[in-house]
Amino acid sequence: MSSSPPQNTSQEILRSAFPGNNRPLVSQGLPFPEACLKHVSTTFNVSRIYIISSGSLARNTDALERLQHALEGRVVGTRVGMKPHTYFGEVLEIVHDAREARADCIVTLGGGSLTDGAKVVALALANDVVNAADLLALPHIFDKPGSKPHAQPSAIPIISIPTTLSGAEYTKYGGVTEDGTNIKYQFGPLQGPQLVILDAQLAASTPVALWLSTGVRCVDHRVETLGSLLSDAASDAAAADSFAALLVGLLRTRADPSDAEARGLCLAGGAGAMTFLARGVPLGASHGIGHMLGPLGVGHGETSCVLLPAVCKYNAAHSAAAGRRQLRVLELLWGDATLRALLTDRGLHEGTADLGDALDVYIRELGMPRTLREVGIGRDQLDRLAEASLKDRWLPTNPVPITEKEQVMEILKMVE
Repeated sequence: MSSSPPQNTSQEILRSAFPGNNRPLVSQGLPFPEACLKHVSTTFNVSRIYIISSGSLARNTDALERLQHALEGRVVGTRVGMKPHTYFGEVLEIVHDAREARADCIVTLGGGSLTDGAKVVALALANDVVNAADLLALPHIFDKPGSKPHAQPSAIPIISIPTTLSGAEYTKYGGVTEDGTNIKYQFGPLQGPQLVILDAQLAASTPVALWLSTGVRCVDHRVETLGSLLSDAASDAAAADSFAALLVGLLRTRADPSDAEARGLCLAGGAGAMTFLARGVPLGASHGIGHMLGPLGVGHGETSCVLLPAVCKYNAAHSAAAGRRQLRVLELLWGDATLRALLTDRGLHEGTADLGDALDVYIRELGMPRTLREVGIGRDQLDRLAEASLKDRWLPTNPVPITEKEQVMEILKMVE
């Protein structure tokens, strides 16, 4: 089935996110409250909406108030704030609230942790989940599958209004962290958002450090796709498309956080960065180790800032095939005038600088952290982090398969 062509209705551009899939739809051009009201009324015909909103957005802007006003009479519950990395306890609280409210739609307003939470909440509602044991019985990708491999699919739609670049709104998996152990489970496959509403003016309200760090997360999605030995031509093409524009958009945002046009450039590339998941392409150690680094108190995006250059160096050092795959990313970097000037000004030379060096320069230019120490991780935590990382599904699919603790430690020691 081919993707639906873009539709322009009253300044709204509506398209499918991925060729060959009718969902999720992506809406651009309308203010987010107007777009949300339009689609809950027509596309989904729902009347009992549960909102999950970013706490900082609710405190520091009128975004939540505007959304609630637009949906007046349809909102049956609102959750303000969730901890990063989406903990079991908070997910279960929302499941209880949404069930009591008889919600028939979930709208997320904020970052990827909220979206991951909403996906798992919708799945939990469809399967009568009431506690952590019930939640763990749902399908998840970890050491063992859940005990309900044929769980009922989610029955209510999710509308995502993202304010970061992590890309959770485009995936069929939801990462949720177990309280106490800080182990992160990837639940799915499950139903992701049916509609993604992009609003560059709203995105311009996101604090610049959060925007840039999640932007590097988006870069990580693309780099690990292009570096994978298990990718395919369509995923490679999507990852390469607008890659340089994303990086330049992030540099522009760093220079002027109020530049809504630059934020829009970054938002527009979100679906392409996530095509690998839609096509079943596995990623590598930057994501795999990052999944376990995050619950130690490190933001999603910051895990990529710290790990991605080191993982690229590790892969190139241990695999000629991995090094060849990285050449495509280097071509994209050196092929853009703005990025070429940055790399040259920082003393790098095309043909001799490796991808790890180039990414290190770029991430530092954004003012993002580059070491574990900078994000509060001490040497005494590395052993446990390495052991936990081996449980992630993307360590064995790294271009250099990682199956031993010592391999993880080699990467971590590069960024102490």
